[in-house]
Amino acid sequence: MSADPFAPLVDGHGRPIGDVRISVTDRCNFRCQYCMPAEGLPWLEREAVLSYEELARIVGILARMSVHDVRLTGGEPLARRDLAHLVALLDADPNVADLSLTTNGYLLRRQLPALVDAGLKRLNVSLDSLARDRFFELTRRDALEEVLAGLEAAEAYPQLRPIKVNAVALRDFTEDEALRFAELARRKPYEVRFIEFMPLDADRTWGPDRVLPNRELRDLIHATYPLEPLGRETSGTSTRYRFADGQGTIGFISPVSQPFCSDCNRIRLTADGRLRTCLFSLNETDLRGPLRDGATDEDVAAIVRDAVWRKELKHHINEPGFIQPERSMSQIGG
Repeated sequence: MSADPFAPLVDGHGRPIGDVRISVTDRCNFRCQYCMPAEGLPWLEREAVLSYEELARIVGILARMSVHDVRLTGGEPLARRDLAHLVALLDADPNVADLSLTTNGYLLRRQLPALVDAGLKRLNVSLDSLARDRFFELTRRDALEEVLAGLEAAEAYPQLRPIKVNAVALRDFTEDEALRFAELARRKPYEVRFIEFMPLDADRTWGPDRVLPNRELRDLIHATYPLEPLGRETSGTSTRYRFADGQGTIGFISPVSQPFCSDCNRIRLTADGRLRTCLFSLNETDLRGPLRDGATDEDVAAIVRDAVWRKELKHHINEPGFIQPERSMSQIGG
């Protein structure tokens, strides 16, 4: 490994790391069935959560190590007060090239002006149904109208492109949503992306029979609206298609049926300051402790480099003996 503490970050399998997902909170105002129980989960104590200044410092260290793409996640990131302040801190870092946000959209409309003014570049909105009753069934919240209003508000900001809409693909649920989402992608400036259901639910009800492979969704949509392949998203996880008549694009993220671990370039930081090198890691590396104990930037960089060097080659979802991580998606950060 390089003697330069801020040399580009590379894992032990030769994969350059350029993307970090930063969870700003484990709290969420939804209770999505594929993520957390109806009664919710125990939240982290306030003092356990990294401050915005601590997050900005870690991002700054990572950005010096060529991790230039930053996505803010949760829980629900907009549930944390004054998120625009963190966006402004990160946007001021010249080494941060791309700054994006993943949100459920419920609080988006009222916060968008401040977020855009602070420097937000891109937006992903999680939305699993376009029918009010089915949205309520899945999220346990009657909030579809507010989410759609947030998306519509985002259209007014041309700098927020592309606007991505992420739908978790669930067997016996998403089949009835597929054409509605295809039509949304055709009439709006959104890229709808279907993401296969992964074993990160707090209820631990995941099973292969609950996964709706994206090839089935693609075929279902193609039968009504012919699709033409555009290939894999650059430095991303989505396989993209355009509608043959030129009206919009759609994407498929297939971590279960077609894993893309071989070129994974991302790491994650939980709200309580644990570095995770894979969504399905069974181990985490504490950065909060060293940070609060007076570690220098070089010290933190060395801890990160050691952890990333041991980054997993792949997840083992489809293999015997797979062990689901202790934390759910909302606790890890999407």
